[in-house]
Amino acid sequence: MVNESFCQTTIAAIATATAPSAVGLLRISGPEAIAIADVMTRGKASTALERRARLCRVYDANGNLIDETLLTVFRGPRSYTGEDVCEFAGHGGMLVMRCLLDRALACGATMAGPGEFTQQAFLHGKLDLTQAEGVMDLISAQTHYALRAAHEQREGTLGRQTEIARDELLECIAHIEAYIDFPEEDISPEVGQALQSKLRAIAQTLRHLLATADRGRILREGVRTVIYGAPNTGKSSLLNRLLGYERAIVSQIAGTTRDSIEESVNVGGILLRLTDTAGLRHATDDIIEQEGIRRSEKLRQQADLVLALFDATEEKPNQMPAPAHEHQRVLLLLNKIDCGEHESWQNRDVLRISCLSGSGMDDLERAIATLSLDHTMDDGHSLVAINARHQDCLRRALASIEQTLPSLQADEDLTLISIELRSAMHALGEIAGKIDSDDILGVIFSRFCIGK
Repeated sequence: MVNESFCQTTIAAIATATAPSAVGLLRISGPEAIAIADVMTRGKASTALERRARLCRVYDANGNLIDETLLTVFRGPRSYTGEDVCEFAGHGGMLVMRCLLDRALACGATMAGPGEFTQQAFLHGKLDLTQAEGVMDLISAQTHYALRAAHEQREGTLGRQTEIARDELLECIAHIEAYIDFPEEDISPEVGQALQSKLRAIAQTLRHLLATADRGRILREGVRTVIYGAPNTGKSSLLNRLLGYERAIVSQIAGTTRDSIEESVNVGGILLRLTDTAGLRHATDDIIEQEGIRRSEKLRQQADLVLALFDATEEKPNQMPAPAHEHQRVLLLLNKIDCGEHESWQNRDVLRISCLSGSGMDDLERAIATLSLDHTMDDGHSLVAINARHQDCLRRALASIEQTLPSLQADEDLTLISIELRSAMHALGEIAGKIDSDDILGVIFSRFCIGK
């Protein structure tokens, strides 16, 4: 439902980065967008051909030239926001763009808030809420997998799946409420079984979507990866090798790395949030090193992926690192293979690398990609990946459906069953924004950059 008071406002903002550049873009959207642009350009906006760039000069209130720009007019509803939109592509100087914005504001526009243009698009039905979130994911994507997932969400893949589930749930509710309206009619065993079967199928769809939550977090935030091992196994060298530059100090002195070093790197299309930890050893009197070791162990417990590093020239330890939780993956790495290999490592299933020569690093990147995300990433399957908000809605919907199944099977009060299923339908509606909630919109669009 369109918020009429919101849509009466004409907003303006600089839609490009606030830094010197070759070109900058000023965007104006709303019912007075063309009239405001007319004042700025001495009548060039209203006579401009739609969707055709027109060379225009923009003047201040005293008739002084601000900039020579290319003006493009998009008349609603055939625009990004669904309203009249005017875009000025001018020279990208920070002062020039600020003067253009100030002129638009002086002519009657209101400064746009974060995500307000996309919020207008949502309110005018140009995007559902999942597609609007996909826009933000598209802007913040740091790997090609994240980019692909953002495009799919921007195209409405997640919204369509949840809408199909919501429509099927509505059919179930309609059947149940028909029996409520005619209490003399009991639900026949065949109809009851059919309803239960449909509800189970809907529940399975929701479980499938919920299973993508970890994938979504990894695509958006990266894989929490810890480089873990004893002193002098080459942890800092591995960090430097993965980053492609000397980030950590490398030394033969045990305990050189005393605190955690964190960096992000794209490895095999996966964003790794890499942490180089202090070397693990039991005997140390250094209080600072002890604290570094304590932090290393804590980070290992929380990590998605542990790169457990060993020295190939040293004897294999009796106990190997095990996953700290069910979702954690541990990759065993044998470093310094160019210096020889201790006989105890023979026939052991470990990945052999050399941080000095770079040997085995391609195999390491492939192994990281395989462990971080499932095989469907590269075989053309959909990359639907829910975020925390979607996860909360899906969990509530699934809980309501699962609660009704035993009640429906036991032929209990249909009114209570209907209420529970309506709660599930309401939760699914929140995902695509079918349920009006200013609180939800405020949280989502506040994360956008101004101008988008």
